[in-house]
Amino acid sequence: MTATHVLALVLLCCGCAALLLSAAALALLPTPYGRLHALAPASSLGVPLLCLGLAVDAGAGREAAKLLVIGALTAVSGPVTTIVIGRAMAIEDQAAGGGPEGPPA
Repeated sequence: MTATHVLALVLLCCGCAALLLSAAALALLPTPYGRLHALAPASSLGVPLLCLGLAVDAGAGREAAKLLVIGALTAVSGPVTTIVIGRAMAIEDQAAGGGPEGPPA
């Protein structure tokens, strides 16, 4: 087992841990805004770490470049999507006159 494989394995384990923690938080958090917070680490940390680990394991080449692009796009688009969904939920709550689970202060 080379150092490259060990590094790839560590990155894959960290990415899987981030995804599993996000999934657990998604199941445990009671409010929609809280669940929205649980999605951010999955898209901004978990998936990019998985892509980086797979790219390290693949070595230099076209396959690694594709994985790095996928990881970078996910890291950038995930938080943007989370913000857009949060704003849409806040606008919907305001249109409905607030509610028991109003937007966070």
